[in-house]
Amino acid sequence: MSKKSNPMNNLILILSAIVVGVLVYLFVLGNGSNFEEGDNAKHPLNIMGIMFKGGIIVPLLIAIILIVVTFTIERFITLAKVSGKGNVQTFIQNIRNYISNGQINEAIAECDKQKGSIANVVRNGLEEYSRVENDSTMDKERKVTAIQKGLEEATALELPMMSKNLVILSTCASIAVLIGLIGTVVGMIRAFSAMAQAGAPDTVALATGISEALVNTFFGIIGSTMSIILYNYFSSKVDALTFAIDEAGFSIVQTFSSKHK
Repeated sequence: MSKKSNPMNNLILILSAIVVGVLVYLFVLGNGSNFEEGDNAKHPLNIMGIMFKGGIIVPLLIAIILIVVTFTIERFITLAKVSGKGNVQTFIQNIRNYISNGQINEAIAECDKQKGSIANVVRNGLEEYSRVENDSTMDKERKVTAIQKGLEEATALELPMMSKNLVILSTCASIAVLIGLIGTVVGMIRAFSAMAQAGAPDTVALATGISEALVNTFFGIIGSTMSIILYNYFSSKVDALTFAIDEAGFSIVQTFSSKHK
């Protein structure tokens, strides 16, 4: 379960999202059916045509939304595997009951059934528990330290799997708004340029500039909002899983300490 995230795979996914964003912009939003006379240089007929008028920043913002969706699916799948089978709290309670009754082998068997990162950490701690319990060459303090070390090492191996790719979501939350603002500024520059012309303002250029500004603002806010909500959700899930691991580890150490004076 403790596989590290492959940066190359992530890079491929991000580049793929950018390519898809460009294709959606050109062939879906820019489709002639969305514009007067079938020409995407003309006035848009629907919302997709208006989005196309958002300009070259729109494909990047579409790509960010696709990246967020992709890594959200990845996080749901990974955290489901990390949690293992069944209810986590029920598993923790069962482990407590087993070790309180000295049923270490039964507790290990429960870990094998549960699977997941929590079960992996608990199993490692229980194996260390069994190893040092009857070791007459070690005093109680050294035994407790050995169990704690086993739990910490297993936790260190599992944590990267739980928290990987969250940095991508947090980055998307920041850059979506910034990229959207770039598009907004570009659109407003075009709008004011149209208004600044001598004589009657170029209404087409003015409308295009305003559309570009608003569309980029819209996509930027959508991408950032999605990223922030999902990042906080997954962070809370990781915190809950980490707490469950700490809780189980504490139970193992305390049980050993209370039974071995």
